[in-house]
Amino acid sequence: MRLRQIALVGKDLDRIGADITAVLGLGEAYADPGVGKYGLHNQVWPIGDTFLEVVSPQQDGTTAGRLIEKRGGDGGYMAIFQTGDLAHARARITEAGVRVVDQTDRNGASFTHLHPKDVPGAIVSIDAMDPPERWEWGGPNWRDHVKTDTSLEIRGCEIQAADPDAVSARWAEVLGRPRERSGDGWRIAVDGGEIRFVTLKDERGEGLREFDVAVRDAAAVKAAAQARGCLIDGEVRLCGTAVRLVPA
Repeated sequence: MRLRQIALVGKDLDRIGADITAVLGLGEAYADPGVGKYGLHNQVWPIGDTFLEVVSPQQDGTTAGRLIEKRGGDGGYMAIFQTGDLAHARARITEAGVRVVDQTDRNGASFTHLHPKDVPGAIVSIDAMDPPERWEWGGPNWRDHVKTDTSLEIRGCEIQAADPDAVSARWAEVLGRPRERSGDGWRIAVDGGEIRFVTLKDERGEGLREFDVAVRDAAAVKAAAQARGCLIDGEVRLCGTAVRLVPA
C-alpha cells in the first residue's frame, strides 16, 4: 500500500500551478480529461514517480467546490494509494462497511473512491495499475516531464481531525496497515512514507492539512516560496496546504 498521489483543490488553477512549478521545481503538468465528468479541470505533476494534482471546479455543485466553501478556501482534497492486491483491498473495504462513491476498471487502470463520511479527513482512493510502475492519472508520457533537481518524491501527508484516534483507526482498517502512537497523535506507515493524524491545528476543520515532499535543498525551496508569497510563518504553503520539506 503506497501513497502514490496527493490531490489539492483550489479556485485559480493557473496561479496555483505557477506557484507549485516554481516552488517545487517541477516539470510540465498533465491535464486529465477524465475529471471533466466531475465538473472539474486539473493539472497533475510528476514528482519522481509520485504525483501532485490540483483540481478546480468548472461548474456549481461539485464536491470539490463544496469543500472549498466548507473549509474557507483552497486546501487538501484526496490521498490516492496504490495496491498490488486490488481484490483483497476491495474486499476489506466492503467488510468495513465503507461506501464506494465511484469505481472503475479499464485497460489495466483501476480506482475505488471511498465516501469521505465513512473515511473522514480526505477522499481516499485505492488504485491499481498494470504494470505497477504505470500511473494512468499522470498521462501517457509523464516520465518525459519528471524533474528532480529540486523535489524527488511525495513521502506522506497529515490529516487534522477533532478525533484523530477514531479517524486513524478507520484509515488503518481501510488501508490494512497498523497504526501507532506518534506524539499526541497517530501514525500509519505505508510503503515509502507515512500518514499522520493530529488534532485540529486551525479553524478550517477536518481535512488534509499538510503533505511531505523530499527535497534536495530545503532552504532553496523556502527562498523560492518566499519570492512568490508562499512562505507563511516560515512554512511553505501551496494551494492552501502546508508542505513539509523532508531530506532527500
